Amino acid sequence: MSETLRILKKQSKKRKEMIAKILGFSNVQQLREALNPYRKKKNQTRSIKKYNAKVTSIEPTFEDSIPFLKDTILYNPHNDYCQHFIDTGQRPQNFIRDVHIDNRYEEFPKLKELVHLKDQLVFETAAPPMFLKCNLSTYNLKSLNVKFDVILVEPPLEEYQQTLGITRKDLWNWKQVMDLKLNEIAARRSFIFLWCGSSDGLDNGRDCLRHWGFRRCEDICWIQTNIKNSNHLKCLEPNALFQRTKEHCLMGIKGTVRRSIDGDFIHSNIDTDLIISEKNDYGSMEKPAEIFNIIEHFCLGRRRLHLFGCDGSIRPGWLTLGQELTISNFNIDLYQSYFINGKLTTGCTNRIEELRPKSPPSFNKCQNK
Repeated sequence: MSETLRILKKQSKKRKEMIAKILGFSNVQQLREALNPYRKKKNQTRSIKKYNAKVTSIEPTFEDSIPFLKDTILYNPHNDYCQHFIDTGQRPQNFIRDVHIDNRYEEFPKLKELVHLKDQLVFETAAPPMFLKCNLSTYNLKSLNVKFDVILVEPPLEEYQQTLGITRKDLWNWKQVMDLKLNEIAARRSFIFLWCGSSDGLDNGRDCLRHWGFRRCEDICWIQTNIKNSNHLKCLEPNALFQRTKEHCLMGIKGTVRRSIDGDFIHSNIDTDLIISEKNDYGSMEKPAEIFNIIEHFCLGRRRLHLFGCDGSIRPGWLTLGQELTISNFNIDLYQSYFINGKLTTGCTNRIEELRPKSPPSFNKCQNK
């Protein structure tokens, strides 16, 4: 800086201090604020913009959810799945890991081995698949002349017309379902699995179980993901208080079956009562195939009946009946021949017996000892 410019700046500073003193200000800064009242506001605005730009460059911007707390800048994008569902339509269950049956037991090697051995045993002892195309509203189930250990009922409920867009005319009401003579084809000790939708079917399904002579013992829940299609506004139900993203399958038991002493007929605690899989396409009411695995792992009985089945649900070890089947191969004499000589159960191996979860002893027995 030249000497002349230094002298001019020094004189200008003294002149400003003298003017401020004459006008009654303690310093030059107060004089500046009095002469330009908007200067301070501009400086504050400029500082806020610089701060916001700095914060934005450091923290990521989440565009899928709104502020977790109103009138604040606090965001919670990591676990607020309810708000994420409102914003995007993606259901919270979409983010549950390892739900597929193939990778569910990777961290549990013994349980993985048990499931593999059970599947192998079921496959080896399964009778060839049989299927019969018939109208179950008029077909006499007693003519099958077989007492079944497991009955899986998958009725085409009227509820599906609204929730799934089913346009077929032969939908069933619960009175028609109850009129099925399932008590005449159930074995002395047997189980039933009844898909009952997500609304009034929970109550009506229980009434059906009692009418058929079964006691409700479990409720298997199908949690439906919508990873492929997140347009959740398509199936809003006028009578529902919440978004319905599940279906129920009631399980009933007939006769006396105890977990601790009837290991020849049931193996408990292998699977959970929860199925997590993708929901059906609009217009389809197929149920997840995992329900077959749950039944086969649990009940060792080989006489298995599936009502209201279709071509896609035909399975070894099962007799499938339904109007949606295209062809039939059912032969009564041949089917009964698969169970002669007392071959009514799959049996068990030493390794399965060693691996499977056992029921703890009763409290009364422990006290007696």
